[in-house]
Amino acid sequence: MDLLHFLRIALQVIALLLFLLSGGLATAQDGYATRALGTSVTGSDFTPRITRYDLTIRDTIVNYTGKARKAFTVNGQMPMPTLTFTEGDTALIVVHNAMEKEETSLHWHGIILPYQLDGVPYLTTAPIKAGETQVYKFPVVQSGTYWYHSHTKLQEQNGMHGALIIHKRNAEPMPEQVLILSEWTDMKPFEVHRRLHSANDWSAIKKHRIRPGTVQSYSDAIKDGALGVKLTNEWKRMNAMDVSDVYYDLLFANGKPVDEAPQFKAGERVRVRLISGGASSYFWITYAGGKMTVVASDGIDVEPVEVDRFIMGIAETYDIIVTIPADSTAYELLATSEDRVRSTSLWLGSGIRQLAAPLQTLKYFAGMEMMNDMMKMNGDLDDMGMNMSLQQMDMNVVMYPEITGAKEGGHADHGSNKYNSNALSDIVTLNYAMLRSPVSTALPPGPLKEMRFELTGNMNRYLWAIDNKTVSETDRILIRKGENVRIILYNNSMMRHPMHLHGHFFRVVNGQGDHAPLKNVLDIMPMETDTIEFAATETGDWFFHCHILYHMMSGMGRVFTYEGTAPNPVLPDAKKAARIFARDDKEWHFMVQNDFATNGNDGEAMYMNKRWNLQSEWRLGYMAEHGQEVETHFGRYFGKMQWLFVNVGLDWRTREAHGGNDPEDNLFGQTNTKNSRSVGHIGFQYTLPMLLVLDLRIDTDGQLRSQLMREDIPLTPRLRLDLMGNTDLEYMGRLRYVLDKTWALSTHYDSDMGLGVGMTVSY
Repeated sequence: MDLLHFLRIALQVIALLLFLLSGGLATAQDGYATRALGTSVTGSDFTPRITRYDLTIRDTIVNYTGKARKAFTVNGQMPMPTLTFTEGDTALIVVHNAMEKEETSLHWHGIILPYQLDGVPYLTTAPIKAGETQVYKFPVVQSGTYWYHSHTKLQEQNGMHGALIIHKRNAEPMPEQVLILSEWTDMKPFEVHRRLHSANDWSAIKKHRIRPGTVQSYSDAIKDGALGVKLTNEWKRMNAMDVSDVYYDLLFANGKPVDEAPQFKAGERVRVRLISGGASSYFWITYAGGKMTVVASDGIDVEPVEVDRFIMGIAETYDIIVTIPADSTAYELLATSEDRVRSTSLWLGSGIRQLAAPLQTLKYFAGMEMMNDMMKMNGDLDDMGMNMSLQQMDMNVVMYPEITGAKEGGHADHGSNKYNSNALSDIVTLNYAMLRSPVSTALPPGPLKEMRFELTGNMNRYLWAIDNKTVSETDRILIRKGENVRIILYNNSMMRHPMHLHGHFFRVVNGQGDHAPLKNVLDIMPMETDTIEFAATETGDWFFHCHILYHMMSGMGRVFTYEGTAPNPVLPDAKKAARIFARDDKEWHFMVQNDFATNGNDGEAMYMNKRWNLQSEWRLGYMAEHGQEVETHFGRYFGKMQWLFVNVGLDWRTREAHGGNDPEDNLFGQTNTKNSRSVGHIGFQYTLPMLLVLDLRIDTDGQLRSQLMREDIPLTPRLRLDLMGNTDLEYMGRLRYVLDKTWALSTHYDSDMGLGVGMTVSY
């Protein structure tokens, strides 16, 4: 063991001892001043024990679809091993990073523990460098179903997630089964992230092969009699509706496309501990054996509630009790992705398989019509007075054939129940208002600190934020130990966001008074306003963020810091650690597209992050009369929807004059410079209705130039149209037929270069 390694472990042990001595986490006192909501008080008759796990992380190669891909295993398995403890134990987890190059981390999701052990690298915990070992030791002060995962970059997507189960002491024995749900993509997670930022819709095209309608092209709209809906959608500057914006090759139940639990017999009541461990997939849960009884959420007991189905937000956990109706039959517990493209199953019992009813294809244009009703021209949402909250009014219900019927298109007006799934059908769907704690969760007396957050974002450039600011653009939010914190959250975006608070359980204010349920993840649907509150009983720094991995990495989060927290000894250079922690949402992404055609070569490249963009375009003719042109812009996007791009740049152009004619004027009455130009310019681009982009600029010679363009018009799921015209009397039209994520067949007509055919390559 080298000196640096020894010092790191010593600092962690010292930090833990200081924290425990300071009273930051008490397990034997029944007082709100020292005990977090969600923790238990053990009796005096138990003898604590240390439960140890050694976890070795390695990078490996897997092959699920015929393609070899990189993944991560822990102790040789994916997902990571299930860790089982008993309430009152001491957890001792020794993590060995046996990867060749990458650093890593492990976050103990939903676990109350000292903040230095929370596992967010460079915020609370030092990263585990390649070849290093990190020790986590903490008292287990709660019970329930939890999980753990990497909090480093995008590692969680490729296997670094596992179940963490804490049993109650002296609990009555009951048959149980752990089920962690996840997803797999053959595409590298960084590539997924990059393509999301470039508004690439290859995922939708791949989904279309399985569930038609996901692209919502013009041909789809005409086929479904929804052309007016499509036009209204684009008039309001919206792209196609993304129910889930990542295509996955497989969904997993405990790391398998299908898992089995044949040990259960007829008449047995089985506790299934469900964990939504995916990076960006919501899961609908249904059961072939009848009703499901929800008895816990995010590890905390709720009064039993019987339902036919429920949706799990990313990172949520639910305990359900199901009955095995008969022998010689295996009953399907079915998990279906929200976009209904993929599913995975756990079979309970053995014998003839009893299928759960599959969920039908979504009615996308009904959803688009709903979006049109609720989207204002400035990008804000309008719930039209419905005061939506707690998933009671699910605006997506208009897309569910099993609730609203199979007909595509318009939706009937059901008054105040228009989006209430339970009022529209006999299918009982769980919502948060139905959850009730069996014990009082009332906050202790204390001063109240109230905050309001607006969840904002857009799909065009994949910027996700709170109050239009990312983690790196805000200061940490100070809270004081002993006060009560109330957070009012309004989702002003068209995506749902599962918001997770580290190190605390919060009350979901849902009309149940002192018996409001406790959770650590709350899924907030578009246009919902939800209120959560918690007692500030801890110390240190705690992350609050959207648990869709790609939203978190894009900046949707905040950091809560307790006043008076001493410097974190495991991060001795606090300023450097803060800079590294803030890098995630500052990341730059590269995109390039080039058309190799018979009449020339043209393309564009962009190097961009959340606010800034360095963009270059070129048109290179093969002959002198076709000309050559290169434009480069650098600028910043403004506004919540980022429709305004202010930029400066350089513009170089040369072309042999046609027939010796005198130079013509442009549409501004100035001499047209398209034959010879070498200038700098300042200007802006602005997204207009119908997703047209207006480009207006003035150059260093005083010349005005304006251009109107629209790219990637989806005529069919794979056939795309690009259009451009400008005041220099130039125009262009291009058709592309998308073959795969990289290649497309293309043909275009350019006013300078004429007609050409070729291939377009995209990265």
